[in-house]
Order: sequence, then C-alpha cells, then structure tokens
Amino acid sequence: MDNMVDIEVIIDDTCVDPKIKIHAKEKNRQVENIIYAIENVTENDYPRIAAQGDEGLEFVAQKNIIRAFTEGRKLFIETDDGRYVVKKTLYVLEEELNPARFIRISQSEIINILKVKRFDISISGTIGVEFENGTKSWASRSCVKAVKKLIKS
Repeated sequence: MDNMVDIEVIIDDTCVDPKIKIHAKEKNRQVENIIYAIENVTENDYPRIAAQGDEGLEFVAQKNIIRAFTEGRKLFIETDDGRYVVKKTLYVLEEELNPARFIRISQSEIINILKVKRFDISISGTIGVEFENGTKSWASRSCVKAVKKLIKS
C-alpha cells in the first residue's frame, strides 16, 4: 500500500513539547496533508494569540512568544520579531497559554521558560531572567518560590 504512513512514538521525559520529524522521499501532497493535520491539532489545544503588530492584526504562535507583560495600561507579547499589543488582560491571556511552557514571574509578566537562556539567583533572594534574545527581567519575590521549583524540576 503506497499511502501507508509508518508512525513511531518515542517517549522522552526531557521533551516539553512533542517533536515530529517526517521522513519522506519528497515533499508531496501526502506530506503537506500530514503537516496541515498536525498544525491544526496542536493549534486547537493551544491557539495562536491575536495581537496587533506593525502590519495589522496577526496571529502569533505560542512557541514564538518570549514573554507577555503589561506596560502602562497595555498588554504586550514579545517575540524575536518584535512587540505586539494584545487586547485582553494578562490573567485572561495566562488562561490561554500552555502551562507546560509559560510561568508567571510577577504580577505583570509571564515568561516562556523554553526561551530562557539563564536564571540568575542572587544572594538577596531575587531571580534574574535572561532570555535567548538578550532581554532581561526579574521575578518578583512572591513568585520566587514557584520559579525555584521550576528550575529544580
């Protein structure tokens, strides 16, 4: 049967998000259909976030979000491509985000733990966060315990 798909599942405790590799002789319609099906299933679990960018309304994939934060009375999400304004509260956004990927580090900020380059735990008990893109932030004292628990696990 030419249209059969051989599927192998490997359980790996170190994987936060599933990783899928498609091995094929060529990129054909069947491969495109598999990609489309996988993208639709994953986006239904954790939908893209509607945000206002320079080019207008965009839908940002959660995996691309570095952090979400409030500044003034606005909610922003930051990606490698820039900042976007989100028309909802941080609390509502937090409910939509994948809890295996995102953690609140203060009353005004949620971070994508997979985009963190390093945590800096100081003697005074605060935790600095440096992201892969060079941005830095700080965990509030009320969130330090949760962040430390995350680091240990």
